[in-house]
Order: sequence, then structure tokens, then C-alpha cells
Amino acid sequence: MTGENRPFNGQGSHRSFKRRAENTKRKVGLWFEVAMKEGLQVALGLIGYAEAYALQRRIVGARKVEAIEDVFLLCQHPHVITQGRNGKREHLLVSEHVLRQKGVEFYESSRGGDITYHGPGQIVGYPILNLGAIRRDVVWYVRMLEETMIRATAEFGIAAKRVAGKTGIWVDQGNTEEKLGAIGVHISRWVTSHGFAFNVSPDLRFFDLIVPCGIADRKATSLEKLLGRAVEESEVAPRLAKHLGELFGLQLKETSRKEFLERLADAEHAVAVEA
Repeated sequence: MTGENRPFNGQGSHRSFKRRAENTKRKVGLWFEVAMKEGLQVALGLIGYAEAYALQRRIVGARKVEAIEDVFLLCQHPHVITQGRNGKREHLLVSEHVLRQKGVEFYESSRGGDITYHGPGQIVGYPILNLGAIRRDVVWYVRMLEETMIRATAEFGIAAKRVAGKTGIWVDQGNTEEKLGAIGVHISRWVTSHGFAFNVSPDLRFFDLIVPCGIADRKATSLEKLLGRAVEESEVAPRLAKHLGELFGLQLKETSRKEFLERLADAEHAVAVEA
């Protein structure tokens, strides 16, 4: 069990104390329970990849010194292809000239994993969490990101699953699987960054520019394609946030982008003054 454990202080009955404690807990995955704590949920809207990455770095810095709570960023990116630390350039199937013609940016990234595409219609989630206070287990963390997407997908009547050796979430299509959500993370001093990408309604043709996640014999799919109807991101984002909060023991408070940036700047200033 993780989280803060306060001793019984003699105020009220032991039974009432235990009942209050149980009411502050939620099941995390299938393994253990943690005490619920507050975190921030910020919808950034459409934001460039480089700007979002710079923002993550600032939040990670503040989180490492406990200047800000755990944060869950939700956003979409303009067309961009990113290559992770373990990526192979040959998995980019077109030249940079073709990318420029199609209005697609390209970035090398500090996240794990291979190559992937982000674009409008895809929800990108960046949890910036202190795993040191939750559970110091990288594999478990990735499994919980998968579980977040699996549970959100189930609310639409779609059964997504894990596939051994292939990080992300998958949906059966005939005698194969197609990828609905991808994951690539970075962890420094147990503070997380980067995260997951969930395909709501992106133009799937952009995935043809790459070998998605370096897996040549699998294609990407979307919630819109699976349901056979238009799906708004506003239908999906709250479900992703709800399940992520439950799995990591967080009560996520929705905070506007403007308010959050002001709060982050104040936290950075306070740290600088103390230093």
C-alpha cells in the first residue's frame, strides 16, 4: 500500500476512522489500493508538439521539487511525426520534402518507443506524475496507461485489449489486430512525462507515412471507424481523465489553461526565490 498513512489519533471511534479511511481509497488496477489525492487536469486544446514538450519540461521540473501537484494534460497536435529514443529512421517511409508538402512536422523525442503520428482528431494525454509517491514500477505504469484507454473504450461498447510484446491497445479486426492507442513515456527521478495517444477521429491516411511504432504488419484504427459514426473528442476526453484518475488514485480538478500557466509560473517563481 502506498500514499500517506496517518495513525489513529483517538478522535472518534476506531470503526468510524476506518470507515472514513476506506471511503478515501480506490482500487488501482488489480494489484493494490492508494489513498486518493488531488491533481490537476488541464485541457490545452490544439497545441504544437514543441510547445507542449517545452511545457512538459517545465512541469516536470516543478513536480520534482514538489512545487506543483500531479498534472494530467490533454491536447491535440497539428500534424506531426515523432521518433522515440529507440526509433529507426527507416520507419519513416517518405522524405522530409514530402512531409513539408503535406504540412507534417518531424521531431526526435525523448520518449520511449519507435515512430508515431499525432494529428487532429487524436487525443494525446500527458500525465506528469510523481511515481515515487504512487508506485515505483515502470512496467506497471505503462500497463495502467493501457488500462486507462481500455476502460474508456469499453464505455463505447468496444473491447480493446493488450497484445503481448506490443505496447498500446488493440482491437480485433478479422484474424488480426489494429492499434487504437499508442504509448511512449519518459521517466526521470520517478517523475513521468510524455504519455499516450488515443485515436478518436484522425485521418488514418497519415499513418501510411510511417511504420507505426515499428510494427510493419499492423495498421492503426480509430474509435470513429470502429463505431461507424462521428465521435467528438469531448465524448472521450472526460472518460480518459476519469479512468486515469481512478487508476492512479487522483481526484483530478479541471483547471483552465490560463489559470494553470499562471499557477505554474507562480510555482517556478517561488522555487527560484527559495534557491
